[in-house]
Amino acid sequence: MKKRLSYIFLATCLPTWMIAQDRVTLSDAVNTALKNSLDIQIAKNALNIATINNNRGVAGALPTVNGSATNTQQVTSLNQELSNGTSTNRPNVAANNTNVNITGTMVLYNGNRIMTTRKRLDELQKLSQTQLNSVIQGILADVMLKYYAVVQQQNFSTTLEKSLEVSKQRLSIIESRRSVGMSNDADLIQAKLDVNSQLQSIQSQKLVIEQAKTDLLRAMTQQTESNIAIQDTILVDAKLDWDALKTSINSHPDIMAADQQITINQFLEKEAKARMSPTLNLNAGVSYIRSQSAAGLTLLNQTYGPSLGLNLTVPIYTGSVNSRQVQIAGINTQTARIQKETLIQNYQANATKAWQSYTNALKLLETEKQNYELASNLLKVVMTQFKLGQATIVDVKLAQQSFENSGYRLNNLSYSAKLAEINLKQLAYKLEL
Repeated sequence: MKKRLSYIFLATCLPTWMIAQDRVTLSDAVNTALKNSLDIQIAKNALNIATINNNRGVAGALPTVNGSATNTQQVTSLNQELSNGTSTNRPNVAANNTNVNITGTMVLYNGNRIMTTRKRLDELQKLSQTQLNSVIQGILADVMLKYYAVVQQQNFSTTLEKSLEVSKQRLSIIESRRSVGMSNDADLIQAKLDVNSQLQSIQSQKLVIEQAKTDLLRAMTQQTESNIAIQDTILVDAKLDWDALKTSINSHPDIMAADQQITINQFLEKEAKARMSPTLNLNAGVSYIRSQSAAGLTLLNQTYGPSLGLNLTVPIYTGSVNSRQVQIAGINTQTARIQKETLIQNYQANATKAWQSYTNALKLLETEKQNYELASNLLKVVMTQFKLGQATIVDVKLAQQSFENSGYRLNNLSYSAKLAEINLKQLAYKLEL
């Protein structure tokens, strides 16, 4: 992948409950995941294998040389009669046969199958590189989504903590009023129950945050028991261009891989057709043959020297195997084309849905930011009125509920918009830090 990732370390202030934890930025998380990902290691191994296989020798363009040597010692009974009347009849005749050969074979022609195989191996190497790029994009998206999921839950926890401060202030006011006989026990008990309920909600939210961190650590291929601290906000890129994104979908590694698979299948089809063509081989070698016997007509026979020849093989009938292989290869090519079209349709549909979610979330986000600000101001006004005795405990609780609900919606909309943004950029192969 041509996109470069750089390490960025930011010093940030953390809440008190995050003290003694390792600080992690989005850049840290992504780079750690890319460094340690087992999926990337597997994809790199596949690329290494494809690179090793992309060789002239594997394609059959280089000669093959073989050596062989045999030495046979025999003890036989010899009974031999010649036409001139000479006869030999001896038991336990020792004989020795030695045969040493070095032979080489070079394919001169086989229907251009070697050249076609060479091109297919080159495409397989490109396919492995493309698949590696796809894995990297997937890891980038996965880590980003899990990182911002932690930010989302932490932001909502901040809203709950602000609401808790209001509950504590309300309890303090009621306690002060009760000390001068201006408040009853029911209000005091209700205020304490509200504080305890808020504390429970915050504790439950911390569990959600820790589980979100566990998911992030798993995506980073780190120990899930590690303590990490994240201090960040969700900033949505509001300047995405739909036409440019649609155009870029075809450059996604998965689409490119599908197109490369079509090319590979076409080469396999040509290779299958080439098996129906004659094959011409050049054979050369050096041999040494020695036969020795203690008795018989020939006591010693020794030959050695080079040899050179041509071998032509013409497939006349193979039980229709070759023609069937050509048909199967053609069907596989058609299947690869269908798979590519299906993939494009799925990616376009996913991009359309992501764009719809993205634009809708952006519209709602602006309104919800205003609602959150209004809910925050309302809570301040009601608390001021409560201090002056102009609002009841119920009014405060309703204002708190509005504040918490608005904060929850705001965080969800921010994350939804960011989720759609990440999905769109991943589909368009434009995901980067």
